[in-house]
Amino acid sequence: MDKRMPRQQEPTVYDLAYRGKTAAVKILLNENQKLKSETDENKRMLIHWAALGGHEDLVTYLLSNGFPVDPQDDMSMTPLILASSGGRKNVVKILLKEGANVNAKTEDGHSSIQYAASKNWVEICETLIKNGANINITDIRGATPLHRAASKGNINVVKLLLEQEKDLKINAKDVYGNTALHLACEENRQDEAKLLVTNGADILSENKEKKTPLDLASLGLVRQLKEIQKKTESTE
Repeated sequence: MDKRMPRQQEPTVYDLAYRGKTAAVKILLNENQKLKSETDENKRMLIHWAALGGHEDLVTYLLSNGFPVDPQDDMSMTPLILASSGGRKNVVKILLKEGANVNAKTEDGHSSIQYAASKNWVEICETLIKNGANINITDIRGATPLHRAASKGNINVVKLLLEQEKDLKINAKDVYGNTALHLACEENRQDEAKLLVTNGADILSENKEKKTPLDLASLGLVRQLKEIQKKTESTE
């Protein structure tokens, strides 16, 4: 090996946790108990990285050895938020079982269910809802999980949220006055828009620019939504 070549940097204990190197992490923890409370430059503990990596065995080990379940990093992200965003469904279940705050928010107001709804992790959304997630929770821009799912075209998440009809605020507005239907129409998410109207979304709700969802929809979608609205009204 050419001695002039730079040596590859040794992985940190946080790298090892993210990669799921449980045996190596256990050895380092036994050698240095301070790792139970130390953080990296992002103020993330080992449990943050283990959760993000989706390593159930390591997460379980860390929790059983005194690691907190809800530590916050420099953006106020908890292990549950990271696991939910990363699609780590089994880790999500472990953290919730150990008492993780299902409605914790980041500095931008993003919660576990908002990330899961945005990324179309349906099973994680179901688990979060069963464990008390607020389906109308908002971020700093007033967006709810329904806003996120509708704008992204994640129809199965939209369906799941609509199943919570007694609790769901289908016409909730963000800080711009947009409902989930506004966003679905703006992004031409036709199936999502039709589903929302079928379930009672207001096609005439105005945002702060005085625009209704119909103003943001294509002509073809406008016709379909009006027809759905007529059928809905005729059956009431």
